[in-house]
Amino acid sequence: MKYVVKERLFAVGDDYWIEDGDGEKAFLVDGKVLRLRDTFELQDPSGTVVAVIKEKVLTVRDAMRIENAEGETVATVRKKLFTPFRDKYLVELEAGGELEVHGDLIDKEYTVESDGDTVAEISRKWFRIRDTYGVEIADGADVPLLLAVAVCLDRMVEHNA
Repeated sequence: MKYVVKERLFAVGDDYWIEDGDGEKAFLVDGKVLRLRDTFELQDPSGTVVAVIKEKVLTVRDAMRIENAEGETVATVRKKLFTPFRDKYLVELEAGGELEVHGDLIDKEYTVESDGDTVAEISRKWFRIRDTYGVEIADGADVPLLLAVAVCLDRMVEHNA
């Protein structure tokens, strides 16, 4: 399934929609204001929170935490320390295992892999519209988690730019 993200320069308090391949509103990214750290909620079209993304504070490396609707951590996204020539991030899954993210995050051309299998591909090349990129998610993969990972990476790359 493909999703369309109209990239914005992030500011806490910004909200934007992620659309499905048919142009329908699929998920709202709701930036929360008046928080000490960056916090975003990923909501389905009915307003139900499906994931919460929070910046971790006081960490050696940049990291963001993804929680489920009950406030339980499901994943932590962090940049690997040594990555010559390419951006590389790890998504540590609370249930065990990890996802590896590699490619060009600034230009939005990267993949997310699980045990060597691609579970999501992010690309700007699919669109002619400026500041828009696509997220193609493999069948059976956790859509809210992978979209939350893309939002985390947007935020983390912007902080490091």
